[in-house]
Amino acid sequence: MHRAVRLLIPVAVVFAASCGAPDETAQPSSAPIGGASGTELAAVQVLHRGNAAEPQTLDPHRAEGVPESNILRDLFEGLIDASPSGELIPGVAERWERSEDGRTYRFTLRADARWSNGDPVTAADFEFSMRRTVDPATLSRYASILFPIVNAEAIVNGDKSPETLGVTAVNERELEIRLNAPTPYLLGLLTHSTTYPVHAPTVTANEGRFARPGQLVSNGAYVLDEWVVQSHIRLRRNPNYWNNDKTTINEVWYYPLENQDAELKRYRAGELQIANNLPYNQLTWMRENIPNELRIAPYFGSYYFGLNLTRPPFAGNRELRAALAMAIDRQIITEKVTGAGEIAAYGWVPPIAGYAGQQPEWAQWSQAERDAEAERLYAQAGYGEEAPLTVELLYNTSENHKRVAAAIASMWKQTLGVNTRLVNKEWKVFLDTRAAKETEVFRAGWIGDYADAYSFAQLKHSTNVQNDSGYKSDRYDALLDAAAAEPNPALRADLMQQAEAQLLEDLPIIPVYFYVSRHLVKPWVTGWENNVMDQHRTRHLAILKH
Repeated sequence: MHRAVRLLIPVAVVFAASCGAPDETAQPSSAPIGGASGTELAAVQVLHRGNAAEPQTLDPHRAEGVPESNILRDLFEGLIDASPSGELIPGVAERWERSEDGRTYRFTLRADARWSNGDPVTAADFEFSMRRTVDPATLSRYASILFPIVNAEAIVNGDKSPETLGVTAVNERELEIRLNAPTPYLLGLLTHSTTYPVHAPTVTANEGRFARPGQLVSNGAYVLDEWVVQSHIRLRRNPNYWNNDKTTINEVWYYPLENQDAELKRYRAGELQIANNLPYNQLTWMRENIPNELRIAPYFGSYYFGLNLTRPPFAGNRELRAALAMAIDRQIITEKVTGAGEIAAYGWVPPIAGYAGQQPEWAQWSQAERDAEAERLYAQAGYGEEAPLTVELLYNTSENHKRVAAAIASMWKQTLGVNTRLVNKEWKVFLDTRAAKETEVFRAGWIGDYADAYSFAQLKHSTNVQNDSGYKSDRYDALLDAAAAEPNPALRADLMQQAEAQLLEDLPIIPVYFYVSRHLVKPWVTGWENNVMDQHRTRHLAILKH
């Protein structure tokens, strides 16, 4: 067996910085930013943003990833919105009321809310749109987020028609949402794209093609102007947006840059004012040379590896899953590979107020103790030096993901003798492959859709179509179902904590670390505020004179 001395030389190769340091960051001029007052705006208000990957879709009810969400928050606005600091604020709904039992909400829409074509945004638009999300024909992999709403789950499962959803347009400006149980996170949930309104006449006439330039009618601060695949997406200001007077940026360009080094170079060359896909191996240089432009902040997200429980080698082999989980030295990953302040994770739910995250007992052991137990479990699972495991590890195209995957593969090799074949796929293909469960081990990250532990817990419910591990536990499901119906916050948290403990016992996933957000932002971009959800709507930003 591969044990005893823990050799780190092969792993260290993964951590090596790229050859040479970047040149000094380009500055456009020596004039004071913002002019004499520090607040003067630039004459040209065009923003260029890096955006990691080509969007899977701009249909808000079918989108899944962060790259899509970044753009959709500019194109659309839900009933509830968020401030630059992440605080929930009125969106299309100017006010709302909640019933005494917490099961019914009535929202009053703004009279001046308009679609980009000038049509009024009405309660019927929201009724149509939420029904569309849960309609099985829409093929939304995110529809389960609406399960707190009356009949949503039955509709998604094909047992009831979309018209029975507990969302009703009372009149043109009033919308009623009825819930199965009090749902404390409902307002946060209503910032998610599955609840965004879509323009019914356009969708009905162009289903499958409505989310394209020249077709998309949106209700947010921007409209879709151009989409050149693998090049850019350009949005222009929507003059019909109800709060257009408070919007400053006239155009925003999103660039799908999967190569982190290329994104950094374009930022330094002045081609981007915001970069959000930064190479791990240049963080030290950034801290030393442009510390005022580097924005690192806590982020409500988990980086993990999923294990496909629907087929060998992981189906029915909990010992093997535990062996791989224990053989990862998370301190090396967070300190040597990522290095931005990520928190080594042994549990599933990131730190959040009102919830005590769970960990397995072995999280408190030394790495040497974990390695020893990993060897024992590996042998118990039927593997060893004479019969090593060969496994495929899938990740989406990214040098950062490649570094993490290679480091973990090296740890598995050194400690257990596992042979790991690394496979990368472009973002959209990667998501499709995971959804089809044509995987063994796959990289994954989950960012909370709202600031509540349930945003993580529900992902692993057996009925969630985004449960790409194929995990099924009757106890886990029962605990989550009970939590969803529990009005007492303390009891609800306890139920979710029991569920997380069950998940960590079963190990359909291997947590690696809790995220921090990492961005470079030019000093003349104003309005940017760090927030735990890492959401930065363009309408809150402006470009200062420089």
